[in-house]
Amino acid sequence: MLVRGLIIFFMVALAFSGLTAIPLIFEVNILQKLMGDGSLVESAWPAMAHWISFVYQGLNEINVKYSFIFYGTDWLAFAHVTLAVSFIGPLRDPVKNIWGIQFGMIACILLIPLALIFGPIRGIPFFWTLLDCSFGVFGIIPLIVIYRLIKRIAV
Repeated sequence: MLVRGLIIFFMVALAFSGLTAIPLIFEVNILQKLMGDGSLVESAWPAMAHWISFVYQGLNEINVKYSFIFYGTDWLAFAHVTLAVSFIGPLRDPVKNIWGIQFGMIACILLIPLALIFGPIRGIPFFWTLLDCSFGVFGIIPLIVIYRLIKRIAV
């Protein structure tokens, strides 16, 4: 059934995106090599290259001096996995548990003002804040499709 397939896709994507918060040092080191200062990206999009290099430097300094800070990103990963698990109800009985899909849609919508408010407060460049907002925009798309399909089934 298409509904269940889309729910599984959403669950896997949500869990995977959260789990990427755990190996941040490994990821940012690769990103620095590919897109940071001194890369080809710097000539095309200097602001992006400088931001990546800034994040690379900050995360590596934190890792050396204050690695306990990364415990927060471990909990972020846990939250993503837990939220993915919350979609087991809609997966088992989409019509009865449509509220779970609505919850996901609300979370996607709330992500946008959170990023737009706290991004500037935390000194995040606007282009990166838009990237963060894209998780809500792209996350809600399969949920809207799922919601509409469930409504059709329920009739």
